[in-house]
Amino acid sequence: MKIDTGAFIVVEGERVDLAKRPTRVQPFYRSREHYQELLHEHVARLSAQQQLLYASNRHAVLLIFQAMDAAGKDGVIRHVMSGVNPQGCQVYSYKHPSPVELQHDFLWRTARDLPERGRIGIFNRSYYEEVLIVRVHPEILQGEGLARKPGAGIWRERYRSINGLERHLHENGTRVVKFFLHLSKEEQRKRFLERIDHPEKNWKFSQADLAERKFWKQYMSAYAHCLEATSAGHAPWYVVPADDKENARLIVSQIVLDTLEQLKMRYPVPSAARRRELQAIRAQLVK
Repeated sequence: MKIDTGAFIVVEGERVDLAKRPTRVQPFYRSREHYQELLHEHVARLSAQQQLLYASNRHAVLLIFQAMDAAGKDGVIRHVMSGVNPQGCQVYSYKHPSPVELQHDFLWRTARDLPERGRIGIFNRSYYEEVLIVRVHPEILQGEGLARKPGAGIWRERYRSINGLERHLHENGTRVVKFFLHLSKEEQRKRFLERIDHPEKNWKFSQADLAERKFWKQYMSAYAHCLEATSAGHAPWYVVPADDKENARLIVSQIVLDTLEQLKMRYPVPSAARRRELQAIRAQLVK
């Protein structure tokens, strides 16, 4: 069964209202066993496509994950990419910028980690933090050493910089796909309680998570502005309902599969000289 992912895309120029976007949809699986079967199928196909990506060496893929705390970014990345060759996949997580990173423009630290041709790059949070958490907490700008005092237009300027970067990447062979894991506030509450109640999950919870929860409305507003300003045909945003972890993983894996299959990749065809060379080597090996 192929999941129709069109319902989750943010169309370029669309006005985004996250309150009207569901955090839970009808499951694409009938049971836990069926979910495992579907995910296993997706992972196997992803593995084959990743090998093609690496062998053809013409494109790169950048997957960006953004979400509120406890939305399941780590789980999605771990389960969806479980069958991909680690040599062909690079995962980067971004926390608060270091003093060195703050000496550069806001795109610098992630630009160092962009995937080369033949590889899949995954950003667990990204340069989008600079128009999300920084927009909710504008006092962070004071420590960024900006050349001039930021005005009301700083977010528009940063959207323009991000759009320019992603268009540049696309034109040079990198396909950019962005996921916002859309979690409800009530589901986040349940997951926070689970992290507190289970000792093996205590490490996942911090007091800062609870503090940020108080800014839920501000974050939803920041995400809505960001999604509508930076979703484009060449670098789309997908709003993935995240209250059901298993469903979210199936949706994400289908989107990644669609992205890779649309590249219509083939294994390189050896030249006539290379074929003669291989035949000569084969003749020696079969003696």
